[in-house]
This record gives sequence, C-alpha cells and structure tokens, in this order.
Amino acid sequence: MMRFDNFTILQGDCMKRIAELPDCSVQTIFADPPYFLSNGGISCQSGKQVCVDKGDWDKGGTPEYIYDFNRQWLSLCRSKLKDDGTIWISGTHHNIHVVMRCLQELGYKVLNTITWQKTDPPPNLSCRYFNFSTELIIWARKDAKKPHLFNYETMKQLNGGSQMTDVWRIPAVSRWEKTCGKHPTQKTLRLLYRIILASTNAGDTILDPFSGSGTTGIAANLLGRNYIGIEQDPSFVQLSMRRREEINDPDTFAKLLAKMRENAQEETVLVNHARQTDLPLVLQTGICYLRAGDSKGSLLVKPGFERMGYVLIHTNGENPHLFKVAKKGFQIWTAEQLQQMGFSAEHAPYYAVVRFDPKKEIAYETMPSLVKRSQTTVAEIRPFSDFVELK
Repeated sequence: MMRFDNFTILQGDCMKRIAELPDCSVQTIFADPPYFLSNGGISCQSGKQVCVDKGDWDKGGTPEYIYDFNRQWLSLCRSKLKDDGTIWISGTHHNIHVVMRCLQELGYKVLNTITWQKTDPPPNLSCRYFNFSTELIIWARKDAKKPHLFNYETMKQLNGGSQMTDVWRIPAVSRWEKTCGKHPTQKTLRLLYRIILASTNAGDTILDPFSGSGTTGIAANLLGRNYIGIEQDPSFVQLSMRRREEINDPDTFAKLLAKMRENAQEETVLVNHARQTDLPLVLQTGICYLRAGDSKGSLLVKPGFERMGYVLIHTNGENPHLFKVAKKGFQIWTAEQLQQMGFSAEHAPYYAVVRFDPKKEIAYETMPSLVKRSQTTVAEIRPFSDFVELK
C-alpha cells in the first residue's frame, strides 16, 4: 500500500482489493476498466502511426470472459457504495454495452450515458471508419429506489447558467498532465473534475478500481476529496505517487487546479476597480465602466469575455461587491456622458459600460486576491467559480 493522508493506492488484483474494502464506505466510484481493444490495431499519436496495444491486461478475450469479468467487479463495487452513491464507467463500443447489461442485471439504476466528445481527436489512419472522437461514460446509482447525490446547481454554474447536457466537449490529455510520466489510457483531469463535482461533496471518498496513473486521485485531492485507488502494475503505482507528491508544492497545486478548471462553457466575472469617490454612484446606478482601448487599466477583450455574466466591483482590492449583469455585452459611452452622471471619467475619451442590477448583490463564498505583485486588479476576466466555490 502506498499513501498520503488523503490518497491511498492499493497494489494488487482489483477483485481481491475491492472485496477487502468496508461496505458502504465510498460516495462515488470512477472506473476506467479494460476496453479489450489491444488486438494489433493501429492509431495515430503525435502524427505517427502506432500500435494500439496497451498491454496484456487490455487484450480481448472471449465474449463470455469479458462478461464475467465486468459482472464480477461491478458486483463487488456495488456493496462498497453508500446508499446515495453513484458509479461512473468509461468505455467504447468494445466494452460499454456489456457493462450496461451487467449494471442492469445487478440492480443498479442507469442515470445517464455521457458522450465525451474530444475536441482534439487523432485522425483515423485506415480511412475505413468514421473518425473515433468520443468515449461513453455510463452514470448509475446504487439502488433504483433510493435517491442519489447530484450537485445540479454546480453543473448549471459550469454550463453558463443552463442545464448541463449529456454531451461534454472536453479536450483529451494534455502535455501538462504527463510531466511525471505517461500511461497508455490516461484520462484528463478536466473530465474527472466535472465527474467529482457532480456526484460528491468535499470530504467524500472516491474509489477507482483501475487506478492507472492516478488521475482520479489527483482530481479528488485538488477538490478536497479522499481517494482510494487499486492498481496491479507497480510502475503505475509509482507514477501515481509521483503525481501526488508533485501537488504538495503549493504553486503546482494552484497551477493544476486552474488548468483542471478551464471550461469553455462556464460564465465569467468582470473584475473592476472603482474609485472610492465613484463607488456609491456605481452601486446606486448599476453602471460599471472601464477605459476602452490599449492604455493602462483598459479592458482587453480576451477569451471568456463573451461569457461574462457577472461584475465584481472593488476599491484598491478591498470592499468587493459581486453582481449579475443585467444584460450580456457592453455599450461604448463617451467620457462626457459619464461625467454628466457624476462619474470621474477623465483618463480616456471612450469607455466600455456594463450594466448590472444593484439590488441583486450575490453572496460569494471565496474571494481570490485582487492584488498581484503589489498592483491592484483593475480590469480582468475570471471564471465564476473563483468566487462562488464549487463544492
């Protein structure tokens, strides 16, 4: 057994190790079992033709063997889930239909089948099939009659305020996730980030019976969850521990957390400094204004601006107020227009004006620093989850 305080890897056969765990002890299970597709096929990696064989553990067996294998580990896992717990299983057509059959036979209730659409799939070199750009992830709860934990509002926040669908556009594993070594079937932190937020709360325990490179555990620890992984290959156990040791460094922890949270659908917050003399009028009128142009303190339109749904008003990094914008987008006003209303607009001829409802201030749960290298944040776009913690 290898472990940190909240990160445990049990080395050995998954069937034996799952059986050793206490019943009803984990909130969520994420499983990336063998797909049974390592049979001499080809794929493309970094522009080169490579063999898809991952290892002996992924080589296809008879249909009877694949069915018995999946039914056995899924049966063992069910007893380890809490009554409101859920399980997520990833796969392709090579194994996912057998997994679905086993889940239904064992008494699980299937909730969704998520389609993970990779935004950067490799080309299909054989040119005899449509390009393989997706994987399927079945989400099921332990019991058909007992309600499950689902952080619905959190998923809405991640999806710009709208209900999240069962199609997730998330990139595949990036280079920054492989600094400690590579695993042939590594999953991306961004995918596990969403799964963990959807079905657990801070302090919960997550089990991964096919731990691999430990991605589930890294995501769990970055989000304040506990992790138990099972892995038979000692080299992958060591890889997992290197990855876990890496996030003991606060800078690396913050970097990976920020990368993991990158999300093309999440609403963003316009952070803006207001002069102390202007602040009462800003809060009264619901007018947030910034210089329009390239001068110091101007708003530079960067990715995420089109998803701006909130404004944060502060003065010199203090006394922050968070509001929902009244209408997406902005208007261009002249300095004279703002001066006529009583604002101190005197450093530029034109200003970008964003309107918000001053009667609907939002209570925030966390507040990132509004000062960087002794300089106050004047105009910046940040993700909404920086301010309302996704638990």
